[in-house]
Amino acid sequence: MKLFTDSGSDLPKEFYEEHDVTLFPLRVHLNNKEYEDVIGIDPKELYEEMRKGVTPKTSQVSPEVFLNTFEEYAKKGGEAIYISFSSQLSGTYNTAVMIAEQLQEKYPDFKLKIIDTKCASLGQGLVVKKAVELRDAGVPFDELVEKVENYAKHMQHIFTVENLDYLARGGRISKSSAFFGGLLSIKPILHVEDGKLIPLEKIRGRKKALARMVDIMAERGGDFSDKIVGISHGDDLDTVEEVKKLIEDKLRPKGFDVTMVGAVIGSHSGPGTLAIFFTDKDYQESSRRE
Repeated sequence: MKLFTDSGSDLPKEFYEEHDVTLFPLRVHLNNKEYEDVIGIDPKELYEEMRKGVTPKTSQVSPEVFLNTFEEYAKKGGEAIYISFSSQLSGTYNTAVMIAEQLQEKYPDFKLKIIDTKCASLGQGLVVKKAVELRDAGVPFDELVEKVENYAKHMQHIFTVENLDYLARGGRISKSSAFFGGLLSIKPILHVEDGKLIPLEKIRGRKKALARMVDIMAERGGDFSDKIVGISHGDDLDTVEEVKKLIEDKLRPKGFDVTMVGAVIGSHSGPGTLAIFFTDKDYQESSRRE
């Protein structure tokens, strides 16, 4: 069974290589150059330029890339799953669906499922890791699809950004939602709802905002003793360590999975982003009924 994902998943390049996951890189346009996310640009370089006032742009995976890659596997037949960045944040999912429909007319024996995770960054990355775990355990195609979709449905994203203007410029939230971003010492807390970025609360002061994020985790996640908590950041490891300690002291999770927000998502969220990912308290491993 073949697994595909895109760079919205914000996992290290080595992960895709080591676990036989084919990566579709979205693209970043920075200082008049185009880069492939993960493969061609270090996110730290992007954040340094953004701190200087540069505004990067991004673009989705091209139809040609999907066509060439999917067709290579379609010729062999078999089964494949593409675990996609939220359709509400990128057109990549819809492009993949369009290409897949074309190919399946030509290659009817090629079984390809495209999953809209409604997730982003390490939220999507954790879904990819779950799919790898299930594939490597020999879980059959239909059951794997069901389990991955169930896992994605219960993935929580709680995050804060230094400046909401980055998200508003890229159309990821409305400009009216960004209005409080510039107010003195106000830190926005956002979440993902049905694949969209939604402002949740505004808290005065960074430390209070981080503490409130951990409170929201407790409310939504329940018992963390068997959960891995994902944390992604916009080049801000000091805050990662601070929030890890808050989470450890309050929730005692099984462990942490930390990554830097990649260049495409970072182009919209900006430096200083801090995001936390975990499954909600309603999550249970699904079991397919025959």
